[in-house]
Amino acid sequence: MNNDISLKAVAYGEVLWDVFEDKKKIGGAPLNVALRMKTLGCEVAMISCVGNDEDGKAILNHVKQLGLQTDAIMQSETFPTGLVKVTLDERGSATYEINYPSAWDKIVLNNQAETLVINADVLIYGSLVCRDKVSRDSLEDLLQINIYKVFDINLRKPHYTYEVLERLMLSADFIKFNDEEILEIAKALQSPFESLEENIHFIAELTHTKAICVTRGKHGALLFWKGQLYENEGYPVKVADTVGAGDSFLASLITYLLTDKNPQTSIDFACAIGALVAESAGANPEISFSRIENMIGKK
Repeated sequence: MNNDISLKAVAYGEVLWDVFEDKKKIGGAPLNVALRMKTLGCEVAMISCVGNDEDGKAILNHVKQLGLQTDAIMQSETFPTGLVKVTLDERGSATYEINYPSAWDKIVLNNQAETLVINADVLIYGSLVCRDKVSRDSLEDLLQINIYKVFDINLRKPHYTYEVLERLMLSADFIKFNDEEILEIAKALQSPFESLEENIHFIAELTHTKAICVTRGKHGALLFWKGQLYENEGYPVKVADTVGAGDSFLASLITYLLTDKNPQTSIDFACAIGALVAESAGANPEISFSRIENMIGKK
């Protein structure tokens, strides 16, 4: 989509099948982020694990065809490829039943994985993959590498603890929350504040993180970047489902910010992509640059 972007990214975490009532689609938040960054012109690799089964082979074939590097997607002989049952309410909002254990809970690093991170510009990781000690330990090894680190918080009960979340935030250069997540986590960490803005500053000071973004659903997002707060109030769309909208938002925002785009331009662009994904079925619909420009131009 953007030929002037030269950014090397590595995404770490779950790759799986989202199982809807009438279909199933390849997903997992880190993979969704990686796939969107690829469409934006980034060079992207994925570190994960699938089962040595038909579901796993289908995922590997699919992401290879889309141009992701897959040398660090391992295949497990013991654990199956991940499956998530997705239930949509009348507004298109999703709830999830996440099978455990799955292959992505048992990521063991190979030499290619560490080399990919060492040679990349940015590492993107989430909270869900840390529900199992094996994958959590592998991630903590990668977090020792000197690289720009983006932490995408995805709270899925009961698959997280505040102790682990705080440790992961302390490793991050950039943290992305939704509005409910930041309020829940800030409260757990003894924040005295109630507003999003105050809690952004609270988390930034507590974790020494210089960049934080909070998505607000149809109301857009807030971005704290280099000491300044930027806002987009959202783009109205008819929601098909919300699966993957936040992932495409993050992919777009990080791609733009780390290639020196203006922060306001970056958050406007990211909110437009997030809205267009929510307007479409599934996590990774094709979106043309002209549709994004048209969406931004409606404001």
